[in-house]
Amino acid sequence: MGENLEGISLKQCVDLLTLSQIGSKGFHKLRLVDLTGASPTIVNFFIQGRNLNNVKWLCFKKCMIQTLPSNLFYCLQLKVLDLTQCVNLENIPSSIGQLNALQELNLNGCSNLKELSSSIGQLNALQELDLNGCSNLKELPSSIGQLNALLKLDLTGCFNLKELPSSIDQLNALQELHLNVNSNLKELPSSMV
Repeated sequence: MGENLEGISLKQCVDLLTLSQIGSKGFHKLRLVDLTGASPTIVNFFIQGRNLNNVKWLCFKKCMIQTLPSNLFYCLQLKVLDLTQCVNLENIPSSIGQLNALQELNLNGCSNLKELSSSIGQLNALQELDLNGCSNLKELPSSIGQLNALLKLDLTGCFNLKELPSSIDQLNALQELHLNVNSNLKELPSSMV
């Protein structure tokens, strides 16, 4: 099993103890992986040791993971990474910068996320960055200004964000900036006013 599989969904598989019947080989054609609500054990078992080079859409929505699996960053064709409501996730490692094809990074509801790595500025294809509800995020890295393809930046509900980096004015492609419900944000960079 796995040689011709193009998509797999293991939504809400919290009690699944093993995936040994799936095997560790194959998956060369796999494009879509949905692990919504899966246990950290299943996430790690599925991701580790698999050939996920061709995966374009990966969903960890509502997974209780604290860190991202290290070999996730070998998914060089990944276009969408959905981490919505991964409430235990505290940071995004610097290896995120290796995902050159990534177009959408969804961190909506990652309420324990404290920081983004400066390597996020290396995501040249990124068009949408959703940080809605990242209430513990204290600052954005200045490298965010390097996201030349970014069309949408959602910072709604980032309560601990006090300022935006001045480099944000370099986002020439930006069409939407959402700053709703940010009571600690005191001012916008002068270039935006």
